[in-house]
This record gives sequence, C-alpha cells and structure tokens, in this order.
Amino acid sequence: MDMNNMDNNLSSFYAGKTVLVTGNTGFKGSWLCAWLDQLGAKVVGFALEPPGQPNNFEASRLIDRITHVNGNVCNREEVGRCFDQAKPDVVLHLAAQALVRQSYDDPVETFDANVMGTVNVLDAARHCGSVKAVVSITSDKCYRNQNWIWGYRENDELGGYDPYSASKACSELVVRCYSDSRFQKVTGFDEFLPIASTRAGNVIGGGDWARDRIIPDIVRAIVNEEDIVIRSPNATRPWQHVLEPLSGYLWLAAKMAEDPEKYLGGWNFGPADEDMWTVEAMVSELLKRWGPANTALKIEEDSSGAESKLLRLDCTKAQEYLGWRAIWSVTEALDAISDWYKAFLHEPGRDMYPVVISQINQYTNRAAEKGLTWATKS
Repeated sequence: MDMNNMDNNLSSFYAGKTVLVTGNTGFKGSWLCAWLDQLGAKVVGFALEPPGQPNNFEASRLIDRITHVNGNVCNREEVGRCFDQAKPDVVLHLAAQALVRQSYDDPVETFDANVMGTVNVLDAARHCGSVKAVVSITSDKCYRNQNWIWGYRENDELGGYDPYSASKACSELVVRCYSDSRFQKVTGFDEFLPIASTRAGNVIGGGDWARDRIIPDIVRAIVNEEDIVIRSPNATRPWQHVLEPLSGYLWLAAKMAEDPEKYLGGWNFGPADEDMWTVEAMVSELLKRWGPANTALKIEEDSSGAESKLLRLDCTKAQEYLGWRAIWSVTEALDAISDWYKAFLHEPGRDMYPVVISQINQYTNRAAEKGLTWATKS
C-alpha cells in the first residue's frame, strides 16, 4: 500500500498512547524515547542502568521526561511486573547485548539477553491485554552472511558465525513463533497480537559512546589527541543515521495496530545503495567536518575474521508496503553527527535534549518535503 494514500501520521497515532521501550538507556533507545516524547506519547522505559559514561540517556535528561523502570529483560518476573503496571498500547523491544566483539568475550550473556530476553518480553506482551502491536528489533547480522554483492531480503536464510549474529537469528525465530496465529490460538491469546521484527544496517548518530563502534571511537581519539585506528578500511557497511530505522519502527508499529495481520514478519530498514561506503571513506569524511585535530588515521588490517567485509540490505518490502525509505544521505548524517558531538563537547553538562529534538525536526521536515505521510513539519 502506498503510504501517501494514508491519512494518519506518527503524531496522530502516538499522541496519548502508552509506549513501552525496552533498552531505553541505550543509544538507539534513548533517541527513540526522545522522539516518542516529542510525539506526545506516554513513554515507559525498561532497561538496565546506562551502559557507561557519558551516554545520550543522561545527556538528554530523559530520566526527567519519561517513566524509567530499572530492570533486566533476562528477569521474567521484572518484565512481567513492568507490563502489568504500564499497560502499554505499543511495545518496542530494543534491549540487547549489541556488540559483536563483546559477544565473543561473553557468548552466554549475549544469548541470554538477545534470545531469552526476547522470549520474556513477548511472553509478557501476550499476557497483557492492552498491547496492540509489538516490534522486536534485531539486526542485519541475523542473516547468514554470504558476502553477496546484492542485498539480503527478508526471506533469505538466517544464521550467524559469531555469537551476536547467531543470537539475533535465534531471536528472529522466537518472533516467528510468537507471531504465528496457530501458536497464539493454542496458547490462549484473547485476540490476535501482531508481532514483527526489524533488521537495520549500521546505525550511527550523536550520543553513541559504545566501545568498538566506529563513530565513538573516532570522537574519543580526537578528544584524546590519539591516532584513529581502523581495522577493516575497505569493508563496506550500510551506514545510516539512527533516525532512519527509528522512523521505520515507529511507522511499522502504527500500521500493525491499524491492520493486525497485514504487517507481520521481518522488515529491513537500510540506506540507499549509494550510501554503502567503505569504513575508510566514512572516517575521512567525518574528520573533514571536525576541522584541525591532533590525530591521524592509521590502518591496522583485521585478520581475525570477527567482522564481515560486505553486507547490504534489500529494503524493497518496506518501500512497497510501508512507503518507507531512507531520507538522509551519509553526508547529511555525518553533518548531524558532528554537530551533536561538537555541541556536547563545547558545553559539558548541557541538556542535549533540545539538540536531539532539533535534529529530529530537521529529519522529519526533510521527510515531509519528500512526501512521506508519516512525517509532519515542526
């Protein structure tokens, strides 16, 4: 269905609704909560403490703007209590162990969080009569990577050679089970609960401070006047600003609530083919935006095989059935990213929420200019 023929948009759908976001203290979760808060939703976050210092959740003062519940998705009782108290209309499940290299260090924790955490969230959702839609966020790495030059489609083989990728493939199977009408009927669902999964490319944006991720590693190197070391300079990635997949998650949940059986299954949200840049090109472009810095780019080839060299997504399904497409180019994303970090570093301790909202408005306005109905101009 052409999204341009739909009357509703994100603002009209989310205003006044209760939305539960798991993993809200993380990078993507914090941006999502800020956007939902701007849309007028009652946001309830369920997550562990922020993963480190600094972090976008605290920098954006989200603890003062949403209802935050400390909890672990691996704890079934804690998850159930949160659902019972919040009675959400929509659930966006982002809580996860999100780093490939960390999954090698602690595969058990990775599988526990990414697989059983998903089981606990979906099981709580099925016992909570208020829920009208669930979107479970996995990763583009859920696909068995064949290093193809073409993009992976939603019906391609799942799998993974590292614990992170394998755990994301497993969580996709969990979603497939819980969303199946036969399972829901046999296990006594009161009414059909639409559940979908989403797979996004390499997400970048201001406020990401995770270790072993390219943008925060670059920023730390610049601030500490250290050399920037990249392991796989010629590896290509589907780079996209964090707002790109978030717009897809939000719109997918809205459409699922409207038509519970039409929008099930997996959905890819990735950039246009021209935004498949190499790691080296992306790092060089960000350095240009930063200006003079006492740092240099060093290349140390990674021979461990821990990371894949080529991965791209085919987003035709989202384009055709949701009317979704990427809005910002990599260059536009890098402009926003450098602006965020410069603002944060120029005035330590400032409230970054206005910066986040300003960038959301810029992105939404551009989407409205391109005729995407989910967007309304600020």
